[in-house]
Amino acid sequence: MSEKPHIAKITKIVRETPSIKTYYLDYAMEAKPGQFAMVWLPGIDEKPFTLTAVGKECAITAQCKGKFTNAMCKLKEGDKLGIRGPYGNGFDTDSVKNACIVAGGCGAAPILLLAEHLQANNIETTIVLGARTGDECLFKEKLGKTTEKVFITTDDGSLGEKGFTTGILDRLLKEKTIDMVFCCGPEPMMKAVYAVCEKENVKCQLNLERWMRCGFGVCGACALGKFLVCKDGPVFTGEQLKGIEDFGKKAMLKSGKVVSTKEFGEWRQE
Repeated sequence: MSEKPHIAKITKIVRETPSIKTYYLDYAMEAKPGQFAMVWLPGIDEKPFTLTAVGKECAITAQCKGKFTNAMCKLKEGDKLGIRGPYGNGFDTDSVKNACIVAGGCGAAPILLLAEHLQANNIETTIVLGARTGDECLFKEKLGKTTEKVFITTDDGSLGEKGFTTGILDRLLKEKTIDMVFCCGPEPMMKAVYAVCEKENVKCQLNLERWMRCGFGVCGACALGKFLVCKDGPVFTGEQLKGIEDFGKKAMLKSGKVVSTKEFGEWRQE
């Protein structure tokens, strides 16, 4: 792991949905599912991104929705950006026999490597994938190759069931034995998933997001109660999150202002 950005060339760009692209880089990186890298665009900023491919070439996936990602979405094959990492703690799959993955929106990005890892280790997996519309349902084909048990929900009913991922999760936990729920998505959704798991007494691991400057626990910008998301997370267990009042409620903007997680999510799209 390097704390100085490596300048990498973009070898391939894949449009995943109308607003989301994946960037493959000529930079070798190994990482556990759920870990992240810090990505630098000179003159713009540096931000954390989950890794959606590792090995001889790594990849990051971004939605064009703000100043940084809109600048990234203008890049072409052959252009360069800075990358460093991996950082943080990934998902723990030890002793998991029957898993359920719940992902909402761009939260499908951190769970792609996880789903592939579970498949490679013959762990029975069910996936619940949520999106606003069917067109923006990220990685539905790739995730469908890891398990036949994929449930899709959309806000507008244009693909799969109309409704929320938590409705299907609640049903699944009542119908079958699941010993671990993995989740990533908007924090209000993850808080709801956490509540369902608590009610059904099922363990969970949640991949959280906060504003980060350093990525390795120095600046403190990504504080979540007693934790730092970059160092102690971004993956947290349900046990770790018990009693953390900020979870699902508060987050810090780049300016240092503490706001609701709803406002934080809206700011991330500016």
